[in-house]
Amino acid sequence: MPTPHRDFENLRVFGHPLIQLKLTRARDRHTPHLEFRRLLNEIAGLMTYEVSRGFPTRDVDVETPLERTTGTVLAKPVTLVPILRAGIGMTEGILNVMSEARVGHIGIYRDEQSLQPVAYYAKFPPDIADGPVLLIDPMLATGGSAIHAAGELKRRGCRDIRLICLVCAPEGVRALADAHPDLPIFTAALDRQLNEKGYILPGLGDAGDRIFGTQ
Repeated sequence: MPTPHRDFENLRVFGHPLIQLKLTRARDRHTPHLEFRRLLNEIAGLMTYEVSRGFPTRDVDVETPLERTTGTVLAKPVTLVPILRAGIGMTEGILNVMSEARVGHIGIYRDEQSLQPVAYYAKFPPDIADGPVLLIDPMLATGGSAIHAAGELKRRGCRDIRLICLVCAPEGVRALADAHPDLPIFTAALDRQLNEKGYILPGLGDAGDRIFGTQ
């Protein structure tokens, strides 16, 4: 179970040893992109069990080979929204656990000079506001992309939004809390700080490049 962080009300940090083991391997600069991609998906899948806790459910009748009984299904549709492109690297791991989820996409990149988010694409299910939304991005650095993405989702009526990220910086957590205080953040690690280029320290490098082998 993730632990609420003492300094940030909106932050939940996973201390589970399997998550921390995989995160350590993902941080290693010598980890090849194929293994890095696999590790991100595995971590995302492990985190999903707790992130989805509290999703509304309803009872249904189900017929086993022996008799009729009562089972449980999700009461509302769940939508995954990876922030392109790095968020794609965690989506498969979540779908392995929650295959019934739909997948929307939002494309945002960070201008390397201003460090401000630049949006270029958005595609969501028309009824996305009818159920929980998991916003996915491996890194929460300045917070600009997550703030913009959450704003786009809220403009479409979404109210139950939860962010899943691997590592985050205090600057990004604080910025997201100021802009969207109702949005919980689930992460494997709160790192030390951002450097002058807006990269997380110690971090794990450029997640997009490491996922797709483009560094």
